[in-house]
Amino acid sequence: MNPRRAWPKAVLFDLDDTLWPIAPVILEAEQILFAWLRQHAPRVAQQFTIDTLRQARLELLARQPEFQLDLGALRRAGLIAAFEQAGEDAGKVELAMTEFFAARNAVIPYDDVLPGLLRLKGRVRIGSVTNGNADLQTIGLARHFDASVSAPAFGVAKPDAKIFLEACRLLDVAPQEAVYVGDDLRLDVYGAQRAGLRAVWMNRIGQVNYLPDQVRPDAEVNSLDGLLDWLRREHA
Repeated sequence: MNPRRAWPKAVLFDLDDTLWPIAPVILEAEQILFAWLRQHAPRVAQQFTIDTLRQARLELLARQPEFQLDLGALRRAGLIAAFEQAGEDAGKVELAMTEFFAARNAVIPYDDVLPGLLRLKGRVRIGSVTNGNADLQTIGLARHFDASVSAPAFGVAKPDAKIFLEACRLLDVAPQEAVYVGDDLRLDVYGAQRAGLRAVWMNRIGQVNYLPDQVRPDAEVNSLDGLLDWLRREHA
């Protein structure tokens, strides 16, 4: 029987689709943004639809792949181009982005998230590493996190090891003293393990590991309850 190892000093989380579902939130945020455009930038709303704005963003991303690092900046650039094409005042774009980000951060955490964070708090340091634009302060969860790193602010995105190592630095732990939890096999599990962390696959929807030869999570769970059960089983 393998001896149980010491508890990790830190547990770090991905955010979107790990702590809350993001696709319905983005769809709702785009509807709210377009309603704002109808009222405040009608020429844009007359010339574009949600779908054509999305397609224009994808074409812009294909031309300038560096936008992959900050999808908020991509959306802003797409709106500026649409406003200019429609003859609207591009000075209104920041107001439009404020509207969008408020709706984008109106997420509803999974039921297990807050109880799980409260059970972890005091036992380990808690951090987050995200490629997205979630604002923990706006969402109301910032007080539960000791450090947070986002790709748009840091300038490097998962699965690059540097973003995981930066979070460990901010938490003052060595990578081998940390566990990372995320829903994406390549970005989260593979990326964290390459940086020297152990990685838990948060598989809330029962996906099949589509990279079985390349990515082998240290554990697979479907909730923070499952994560805590695994931590208790594996650690003294």
